[in-house]
Amino acid sequence: MKYYLIAGEASGDLHGSNLMRGLKEVDPRPRFRFWGGDRMQEQGGELVKHYRDHNIMGFWEVITRLGKIRDNFRICKADLLQFRPDVLILIDYPGFNLRMARFAQKQGIKVFYYISPKIWAWKESRIRKIKAWVDQMFVIFPFEVDFYARHNFSVVYEGNPLIDAVDGKIENKASFGAFVRSQGLEDKPIVAILPGSRKQEIDRNLGEMIRVIRHFPDHQYVIAGAPSIDRSYYEQYLDVPNLSFVHDQTYELLSHSGAAIITSGTATLEAALFDVPQVVCYKAGVISYHIARHFVKVPYISLVNLNMKREVVKELIQDDMNDQTLYRELSRLLYDSDYTGRMLSGYAELRAKLGGSGASRKVAAAMYARVKNGDRQVS
Repeated sequence: MKYYLIAGEASGDLHGSNLMRGLKEVDPRPRFRFWGGDRMQEQGGELVKHYRDHNIMGFWEVITRLGKIRDNFRICKADLLQFRPDVLILIDYPGFNLRMARFAQKQGIKVFYYISPKIWAWKESRIRKIKAWVDQMFVIFPFEVDFYARHNFSVVYEGNPLIDAVDGKIENKASFGAFVRSQGLEDKPIVAILPGSRKQEIDRNLGEMIRVIRHFPDHQYVIAGAPSIDRSYYEQYLDVPNLSFVHDQTYELLSHSGAAIITSGTATLEAALFDVPQVVCYKAGVISYHIARHFVKVPYISLVNLNMKREVVKELIQDDMNDQTLYRELSRLLYDSDYTGRMLSGYAELRAKLGGSGASRKVAAAMYARVKNGDRQVS
């Protein structure tokens, strides 16, 4: 069968690649064409456009780049029609993907959505578009099943794919000594710094994150470079004692870290699955932040707290993210065993909530069966 996939950021590239691997296991002759990244490209098929060339975040940033966005829609629509897949698989990235869902539905192309847009946080009105344009939604969090049920829309939940990705790295990880030698690091405890996968996130958060380094000289601090961003972009931040950098080694870094400072996103859940105590930070542009404050309806920004429905990890947002608050929280992560013990207990509850292994292959099998049988969502 022919699959057309669209992912717009690093996490979507990861989940898309694992889904493609699963589809190759259940479909004897899959053909892939996609918008994604390096990990999806490793699975084969044709990469149309890399997500680093069309990923735009923030309200103001979108407004200032409308011309490029329109060009991307034009290219994607024409390419989709030329390829004429059996199914279009959309991976998160709702600003772009929901418009593509509408277009594909009008063209008679089956539409699956993998990893729901965060309509439970804001823009809940998008549920009408999803019900009208999406044949089947596949979600990765248990609470999303209940959310969609309240809107009379049945979704498929087969577990969270990060569990397989993380557990594979845990099983195969090298020793601490081998890791630090391979990366040219020191033989000191590591605090991981994960500043996000997009340049806008890095610019707004990384400078503030690394200011806390001077307070804890007995540790080394290592920035996890995003696979889509060249090392040279990080050079402006690296002229700081006790600070190092690894590129596209996030899981390896987390598996050897004693604590982490993380920009909100998928990485908060990944750190939890690696049992790394963390503090979650996020600064947005002033305009984007004030617009978001008006519309966002959830009490937390980290996936850990959202799934647990309580504060398991500390969140420092906008003005609350500063040198003093980061110092206080990192002190607790490094030296308060009761505090980190409660956090690790919360992580164990979270893992149990997310379910067992094999999520990507289960989703792939469900997708293949629905395409093969011609099933359509009924709501």
